[in-house]
This record gives sequence, C-alpha cells and structure tokens, in this order.
Amino acid sequence: MNKIPVALVDDHALVRLGLKTLINDQADMEIVGEAGSAAGAVQMVGQVHPRVVLMDIRLPGEGGLEAARQIALRFPETRVVMLTSFADEELVMSAIRAGAVGYLLKEVGNEEVLRGIRAAAQGNSVMDAATTSRLFARVRASGRKEDEDAFRDLTEREMGVLLEVAQGKTNGEIAQSLNLSEKTARNYVSTILEKLHLTNRIELAIYAIKHNLPERMKHE
Repeated sequence: MNKIPVALVDDHALVRLGLKTLINDQADMEIVGEAGSAAGAVQMVGQVHPRVVLMDIRLPGEGGLEAARQIALRFPETRVVMLTSFADEELVMSAIRAGAVGYLLKEVGNEEVLRGIRAAAQGNSVMDAATTSRLFARVRASGRKEDEDAFRDLTEREMGVLLEVAQGKTNGEIAQSLNLSEKTARNYVSTILEKLHLTNRIELAIYAIKHNLPERMKHE
C-alpha cells in the first residue's frame, strides 16, 4: 500500500509529537517532514513533497496563511489543511483564499483529523462540523445583507413593479394588477432599469430572482 506522505507544521514540538504518533500508527499514511515556522514549512515542502500538510495558522515569521499561499503557488500538488485553535470565520475565509483545502480545529477528535487527511489526499475539501456551521451562518448573513442592498434605491411601489416584471408580466398586466395606468407602469419600469443600471426586462427579472425578491416580498 502506498502511504499518504504527510507533513506537520506547528511551532509547538509537543503538538507535532502527538500528531506524528497518531499518523504514523496508521497503515495508510506517514509523516515525512516537520517544521516550526512559515519559512521552514515552505522549505521543507520543497524538499520532501508531502501530499498533505497539516499547518497551524499562528506561526513564527510570515505566518501560516502566507506559508499556505506560497505552498499552493509553488507546489500545487501539495494540499494544505489548517489545523488550528482559532474558530474564526474570517480566518477560515482567509485560509481558503490563501489556497488551503481545509480547516480543522485542534479540538476535534483524532478520527476527524485522520478523515481530513484522507479526504485532502483524494482532492476533497475538508471542514469540521463546528467550523462549517459558523461559516454557513456567516455566508447566509452576508447573502441577506447583499439582497437587502440590492434594492436599497427602490421605493416600495417600485419593488412591487419589479416583482411583477420578475413574474413575466407586460406593462399592461402590471398596470391592471397594481391599479395603475399602462403609461405609469411603463415609467416605473424605466425608472427601475435606470436605478439598477440594467438595460432590459429580462435583466430585471434575472436580477430580482437572483436577489430573492419574490421570497422577500412574500414575507413582508
């Protein structure tokens, strides 16, 4: 059996020792390198070419995020998984942007760490349950804010007209539905197009649906 070559990067020798013992006890993986700093991590990866690197974010020197960025750029075949004590959504996003394929908290169990290594080695993304929950909560909140901002320049009446456009209605149908003249409905559509910097009704409909206007109006 070909073992997964794994490298450890942490400035605490005791942490590395515990992980090394755990990983070397597995039949399908082995430790091939260790480092205690960001610069040492990049140099070590260039020497031993591990498939997976378990790396702490807080490292002496440039830090784990910069080390992950350099490794992803210079050694794309190596998969970096952040293993850290910090359950911070911004750090998760920064790690992903830096090129890391996973983010695990040190408080997770041994089996979850091992599953993470195996998943990363197979080319999959890795995230523990607690971090995933926090991240999705942030994404949902961000999405809601984006949706709200998407219509901030529209009046309540204009949003009502836009909802009708999203449903594929003509100006005449909008006028009848909202008790307007057809000319007034047409003027509303023109104003909405101008405010949202769009050019036609199709773009308006797509914009409204993309930003969840039908669902939003349903709850208002």
